[in-house]
Amino acid sequence: MRIVGGLDIHRRQITFDYRDERSGQIHRGRIAPADRMLLRRWLATTLEGAPAAFAVEACTGWRFVVEELQRAGVEAHLAEPAETAAARGPKRRAKTDRTDARLLRELLAADRLPESWIPPEQVLEMRGRLQLFKDLREEHTAWVQRIHAILLHQGAPAIAGDLLGADNRRWLEAGDQLSAAGRQAVAAALRILDALDAELVPLRKQIAAFARRQPGCKALQAHYGVGEITAVALWAELGDTRRFSCSRKTVRHTGLDITVYSSDGKRPPGKLSRQGSPLLRWALFEAAKCAARPSSPDYAYYRQVADRLGGNRAALSVARKITRRAHHTLRALGDEALAPV
Repeated sequence: MRIVGGLDIHRRQITFDYRDERSGQIHRGRIAPADRMLLRRWLATTLEGAPAAFAVEACTGWRFVVEELQRAGVEAHLAEPAETAAARGPKRRAKTDRTDARLLRELLAADRLPESWIPPEQVLEMRGRLQLFKDLREEHTAWVQRIHAILLHQGAPAIAGDLLGADNRRWLEAGDQLSAAGRQAVAAALRILDALDAELVPLRKQIAAFARRQPGCKALQAHYGVGEITAVALWAELGDTRRFSCSRKTVRHTGLDITVYSSDGKRPPGKLSRQGSPLLRWALFEAAKCAARPSSPDYAYYRQVADRLGGNRAALSVARKITRRAHHTLRALGDEALAPV
């Protein structure tokens, strides 16, 4: 192989460090600003079609860099951030972008780079839609809670049932028991909720339509508590589960595993590691809360844990069970699990 290098990505620049194995020379520098077209020109002029491999850390911005590397015929490697940091060892001096790029190059050259899975475009696009849906959903919930807070602060009676139902909506719009400022705040909140609904409804339909067509998502919906939205989230974030040798490693990938004592002393034991996708943990927790229903096959287990440790801890325990089931379901499908639709 002629060129081996590392790329450290930031908003303002991409720092590169690569070694030409034929001449033995090491080249360092920056590509600024960090944008797709400038990186494309740099790859064309620097590599000139020579065989090359570059490592990129799986942090914000990696997608367009990997896409351009693959477009240029470069062997792209995605490094797992936490394990890459651990491979650096104890810091003896402040790290810089140049040292980060050099570390990636050295790990790749020594075949010690902790690899992350590079998802296909369909998975990346669906991850983006799911993150947008989750953000809009959380903002929608925040504005509903704000209306409830306004009613309490103004001494208005609490609303039962659907806050945005026809009868409740008419009462809110009238604002009979609210001050002028309270009516203005509620009216603004209702307009924002209408705008959020206008974005959420078609987006939900788009994700649900994908879940009904994609084989992996259809298989995941056979598990109790996994609906169309959560199935797509599990499918997109777990990806090709064949890269995990066992379901225990899939649970660790979600960040729902429990930390243990380590000699570095940086992390307390007995806590959720939270190393992984927040979107995946959100989907698993939403699916696991369905175990509180008596019709759930996990209801007895859920009640046993809930009586001892509380409902949230019980839902987390069920979420780990769902992760293991999803691992085996997707693994059994093989290549069909990620089939494009």
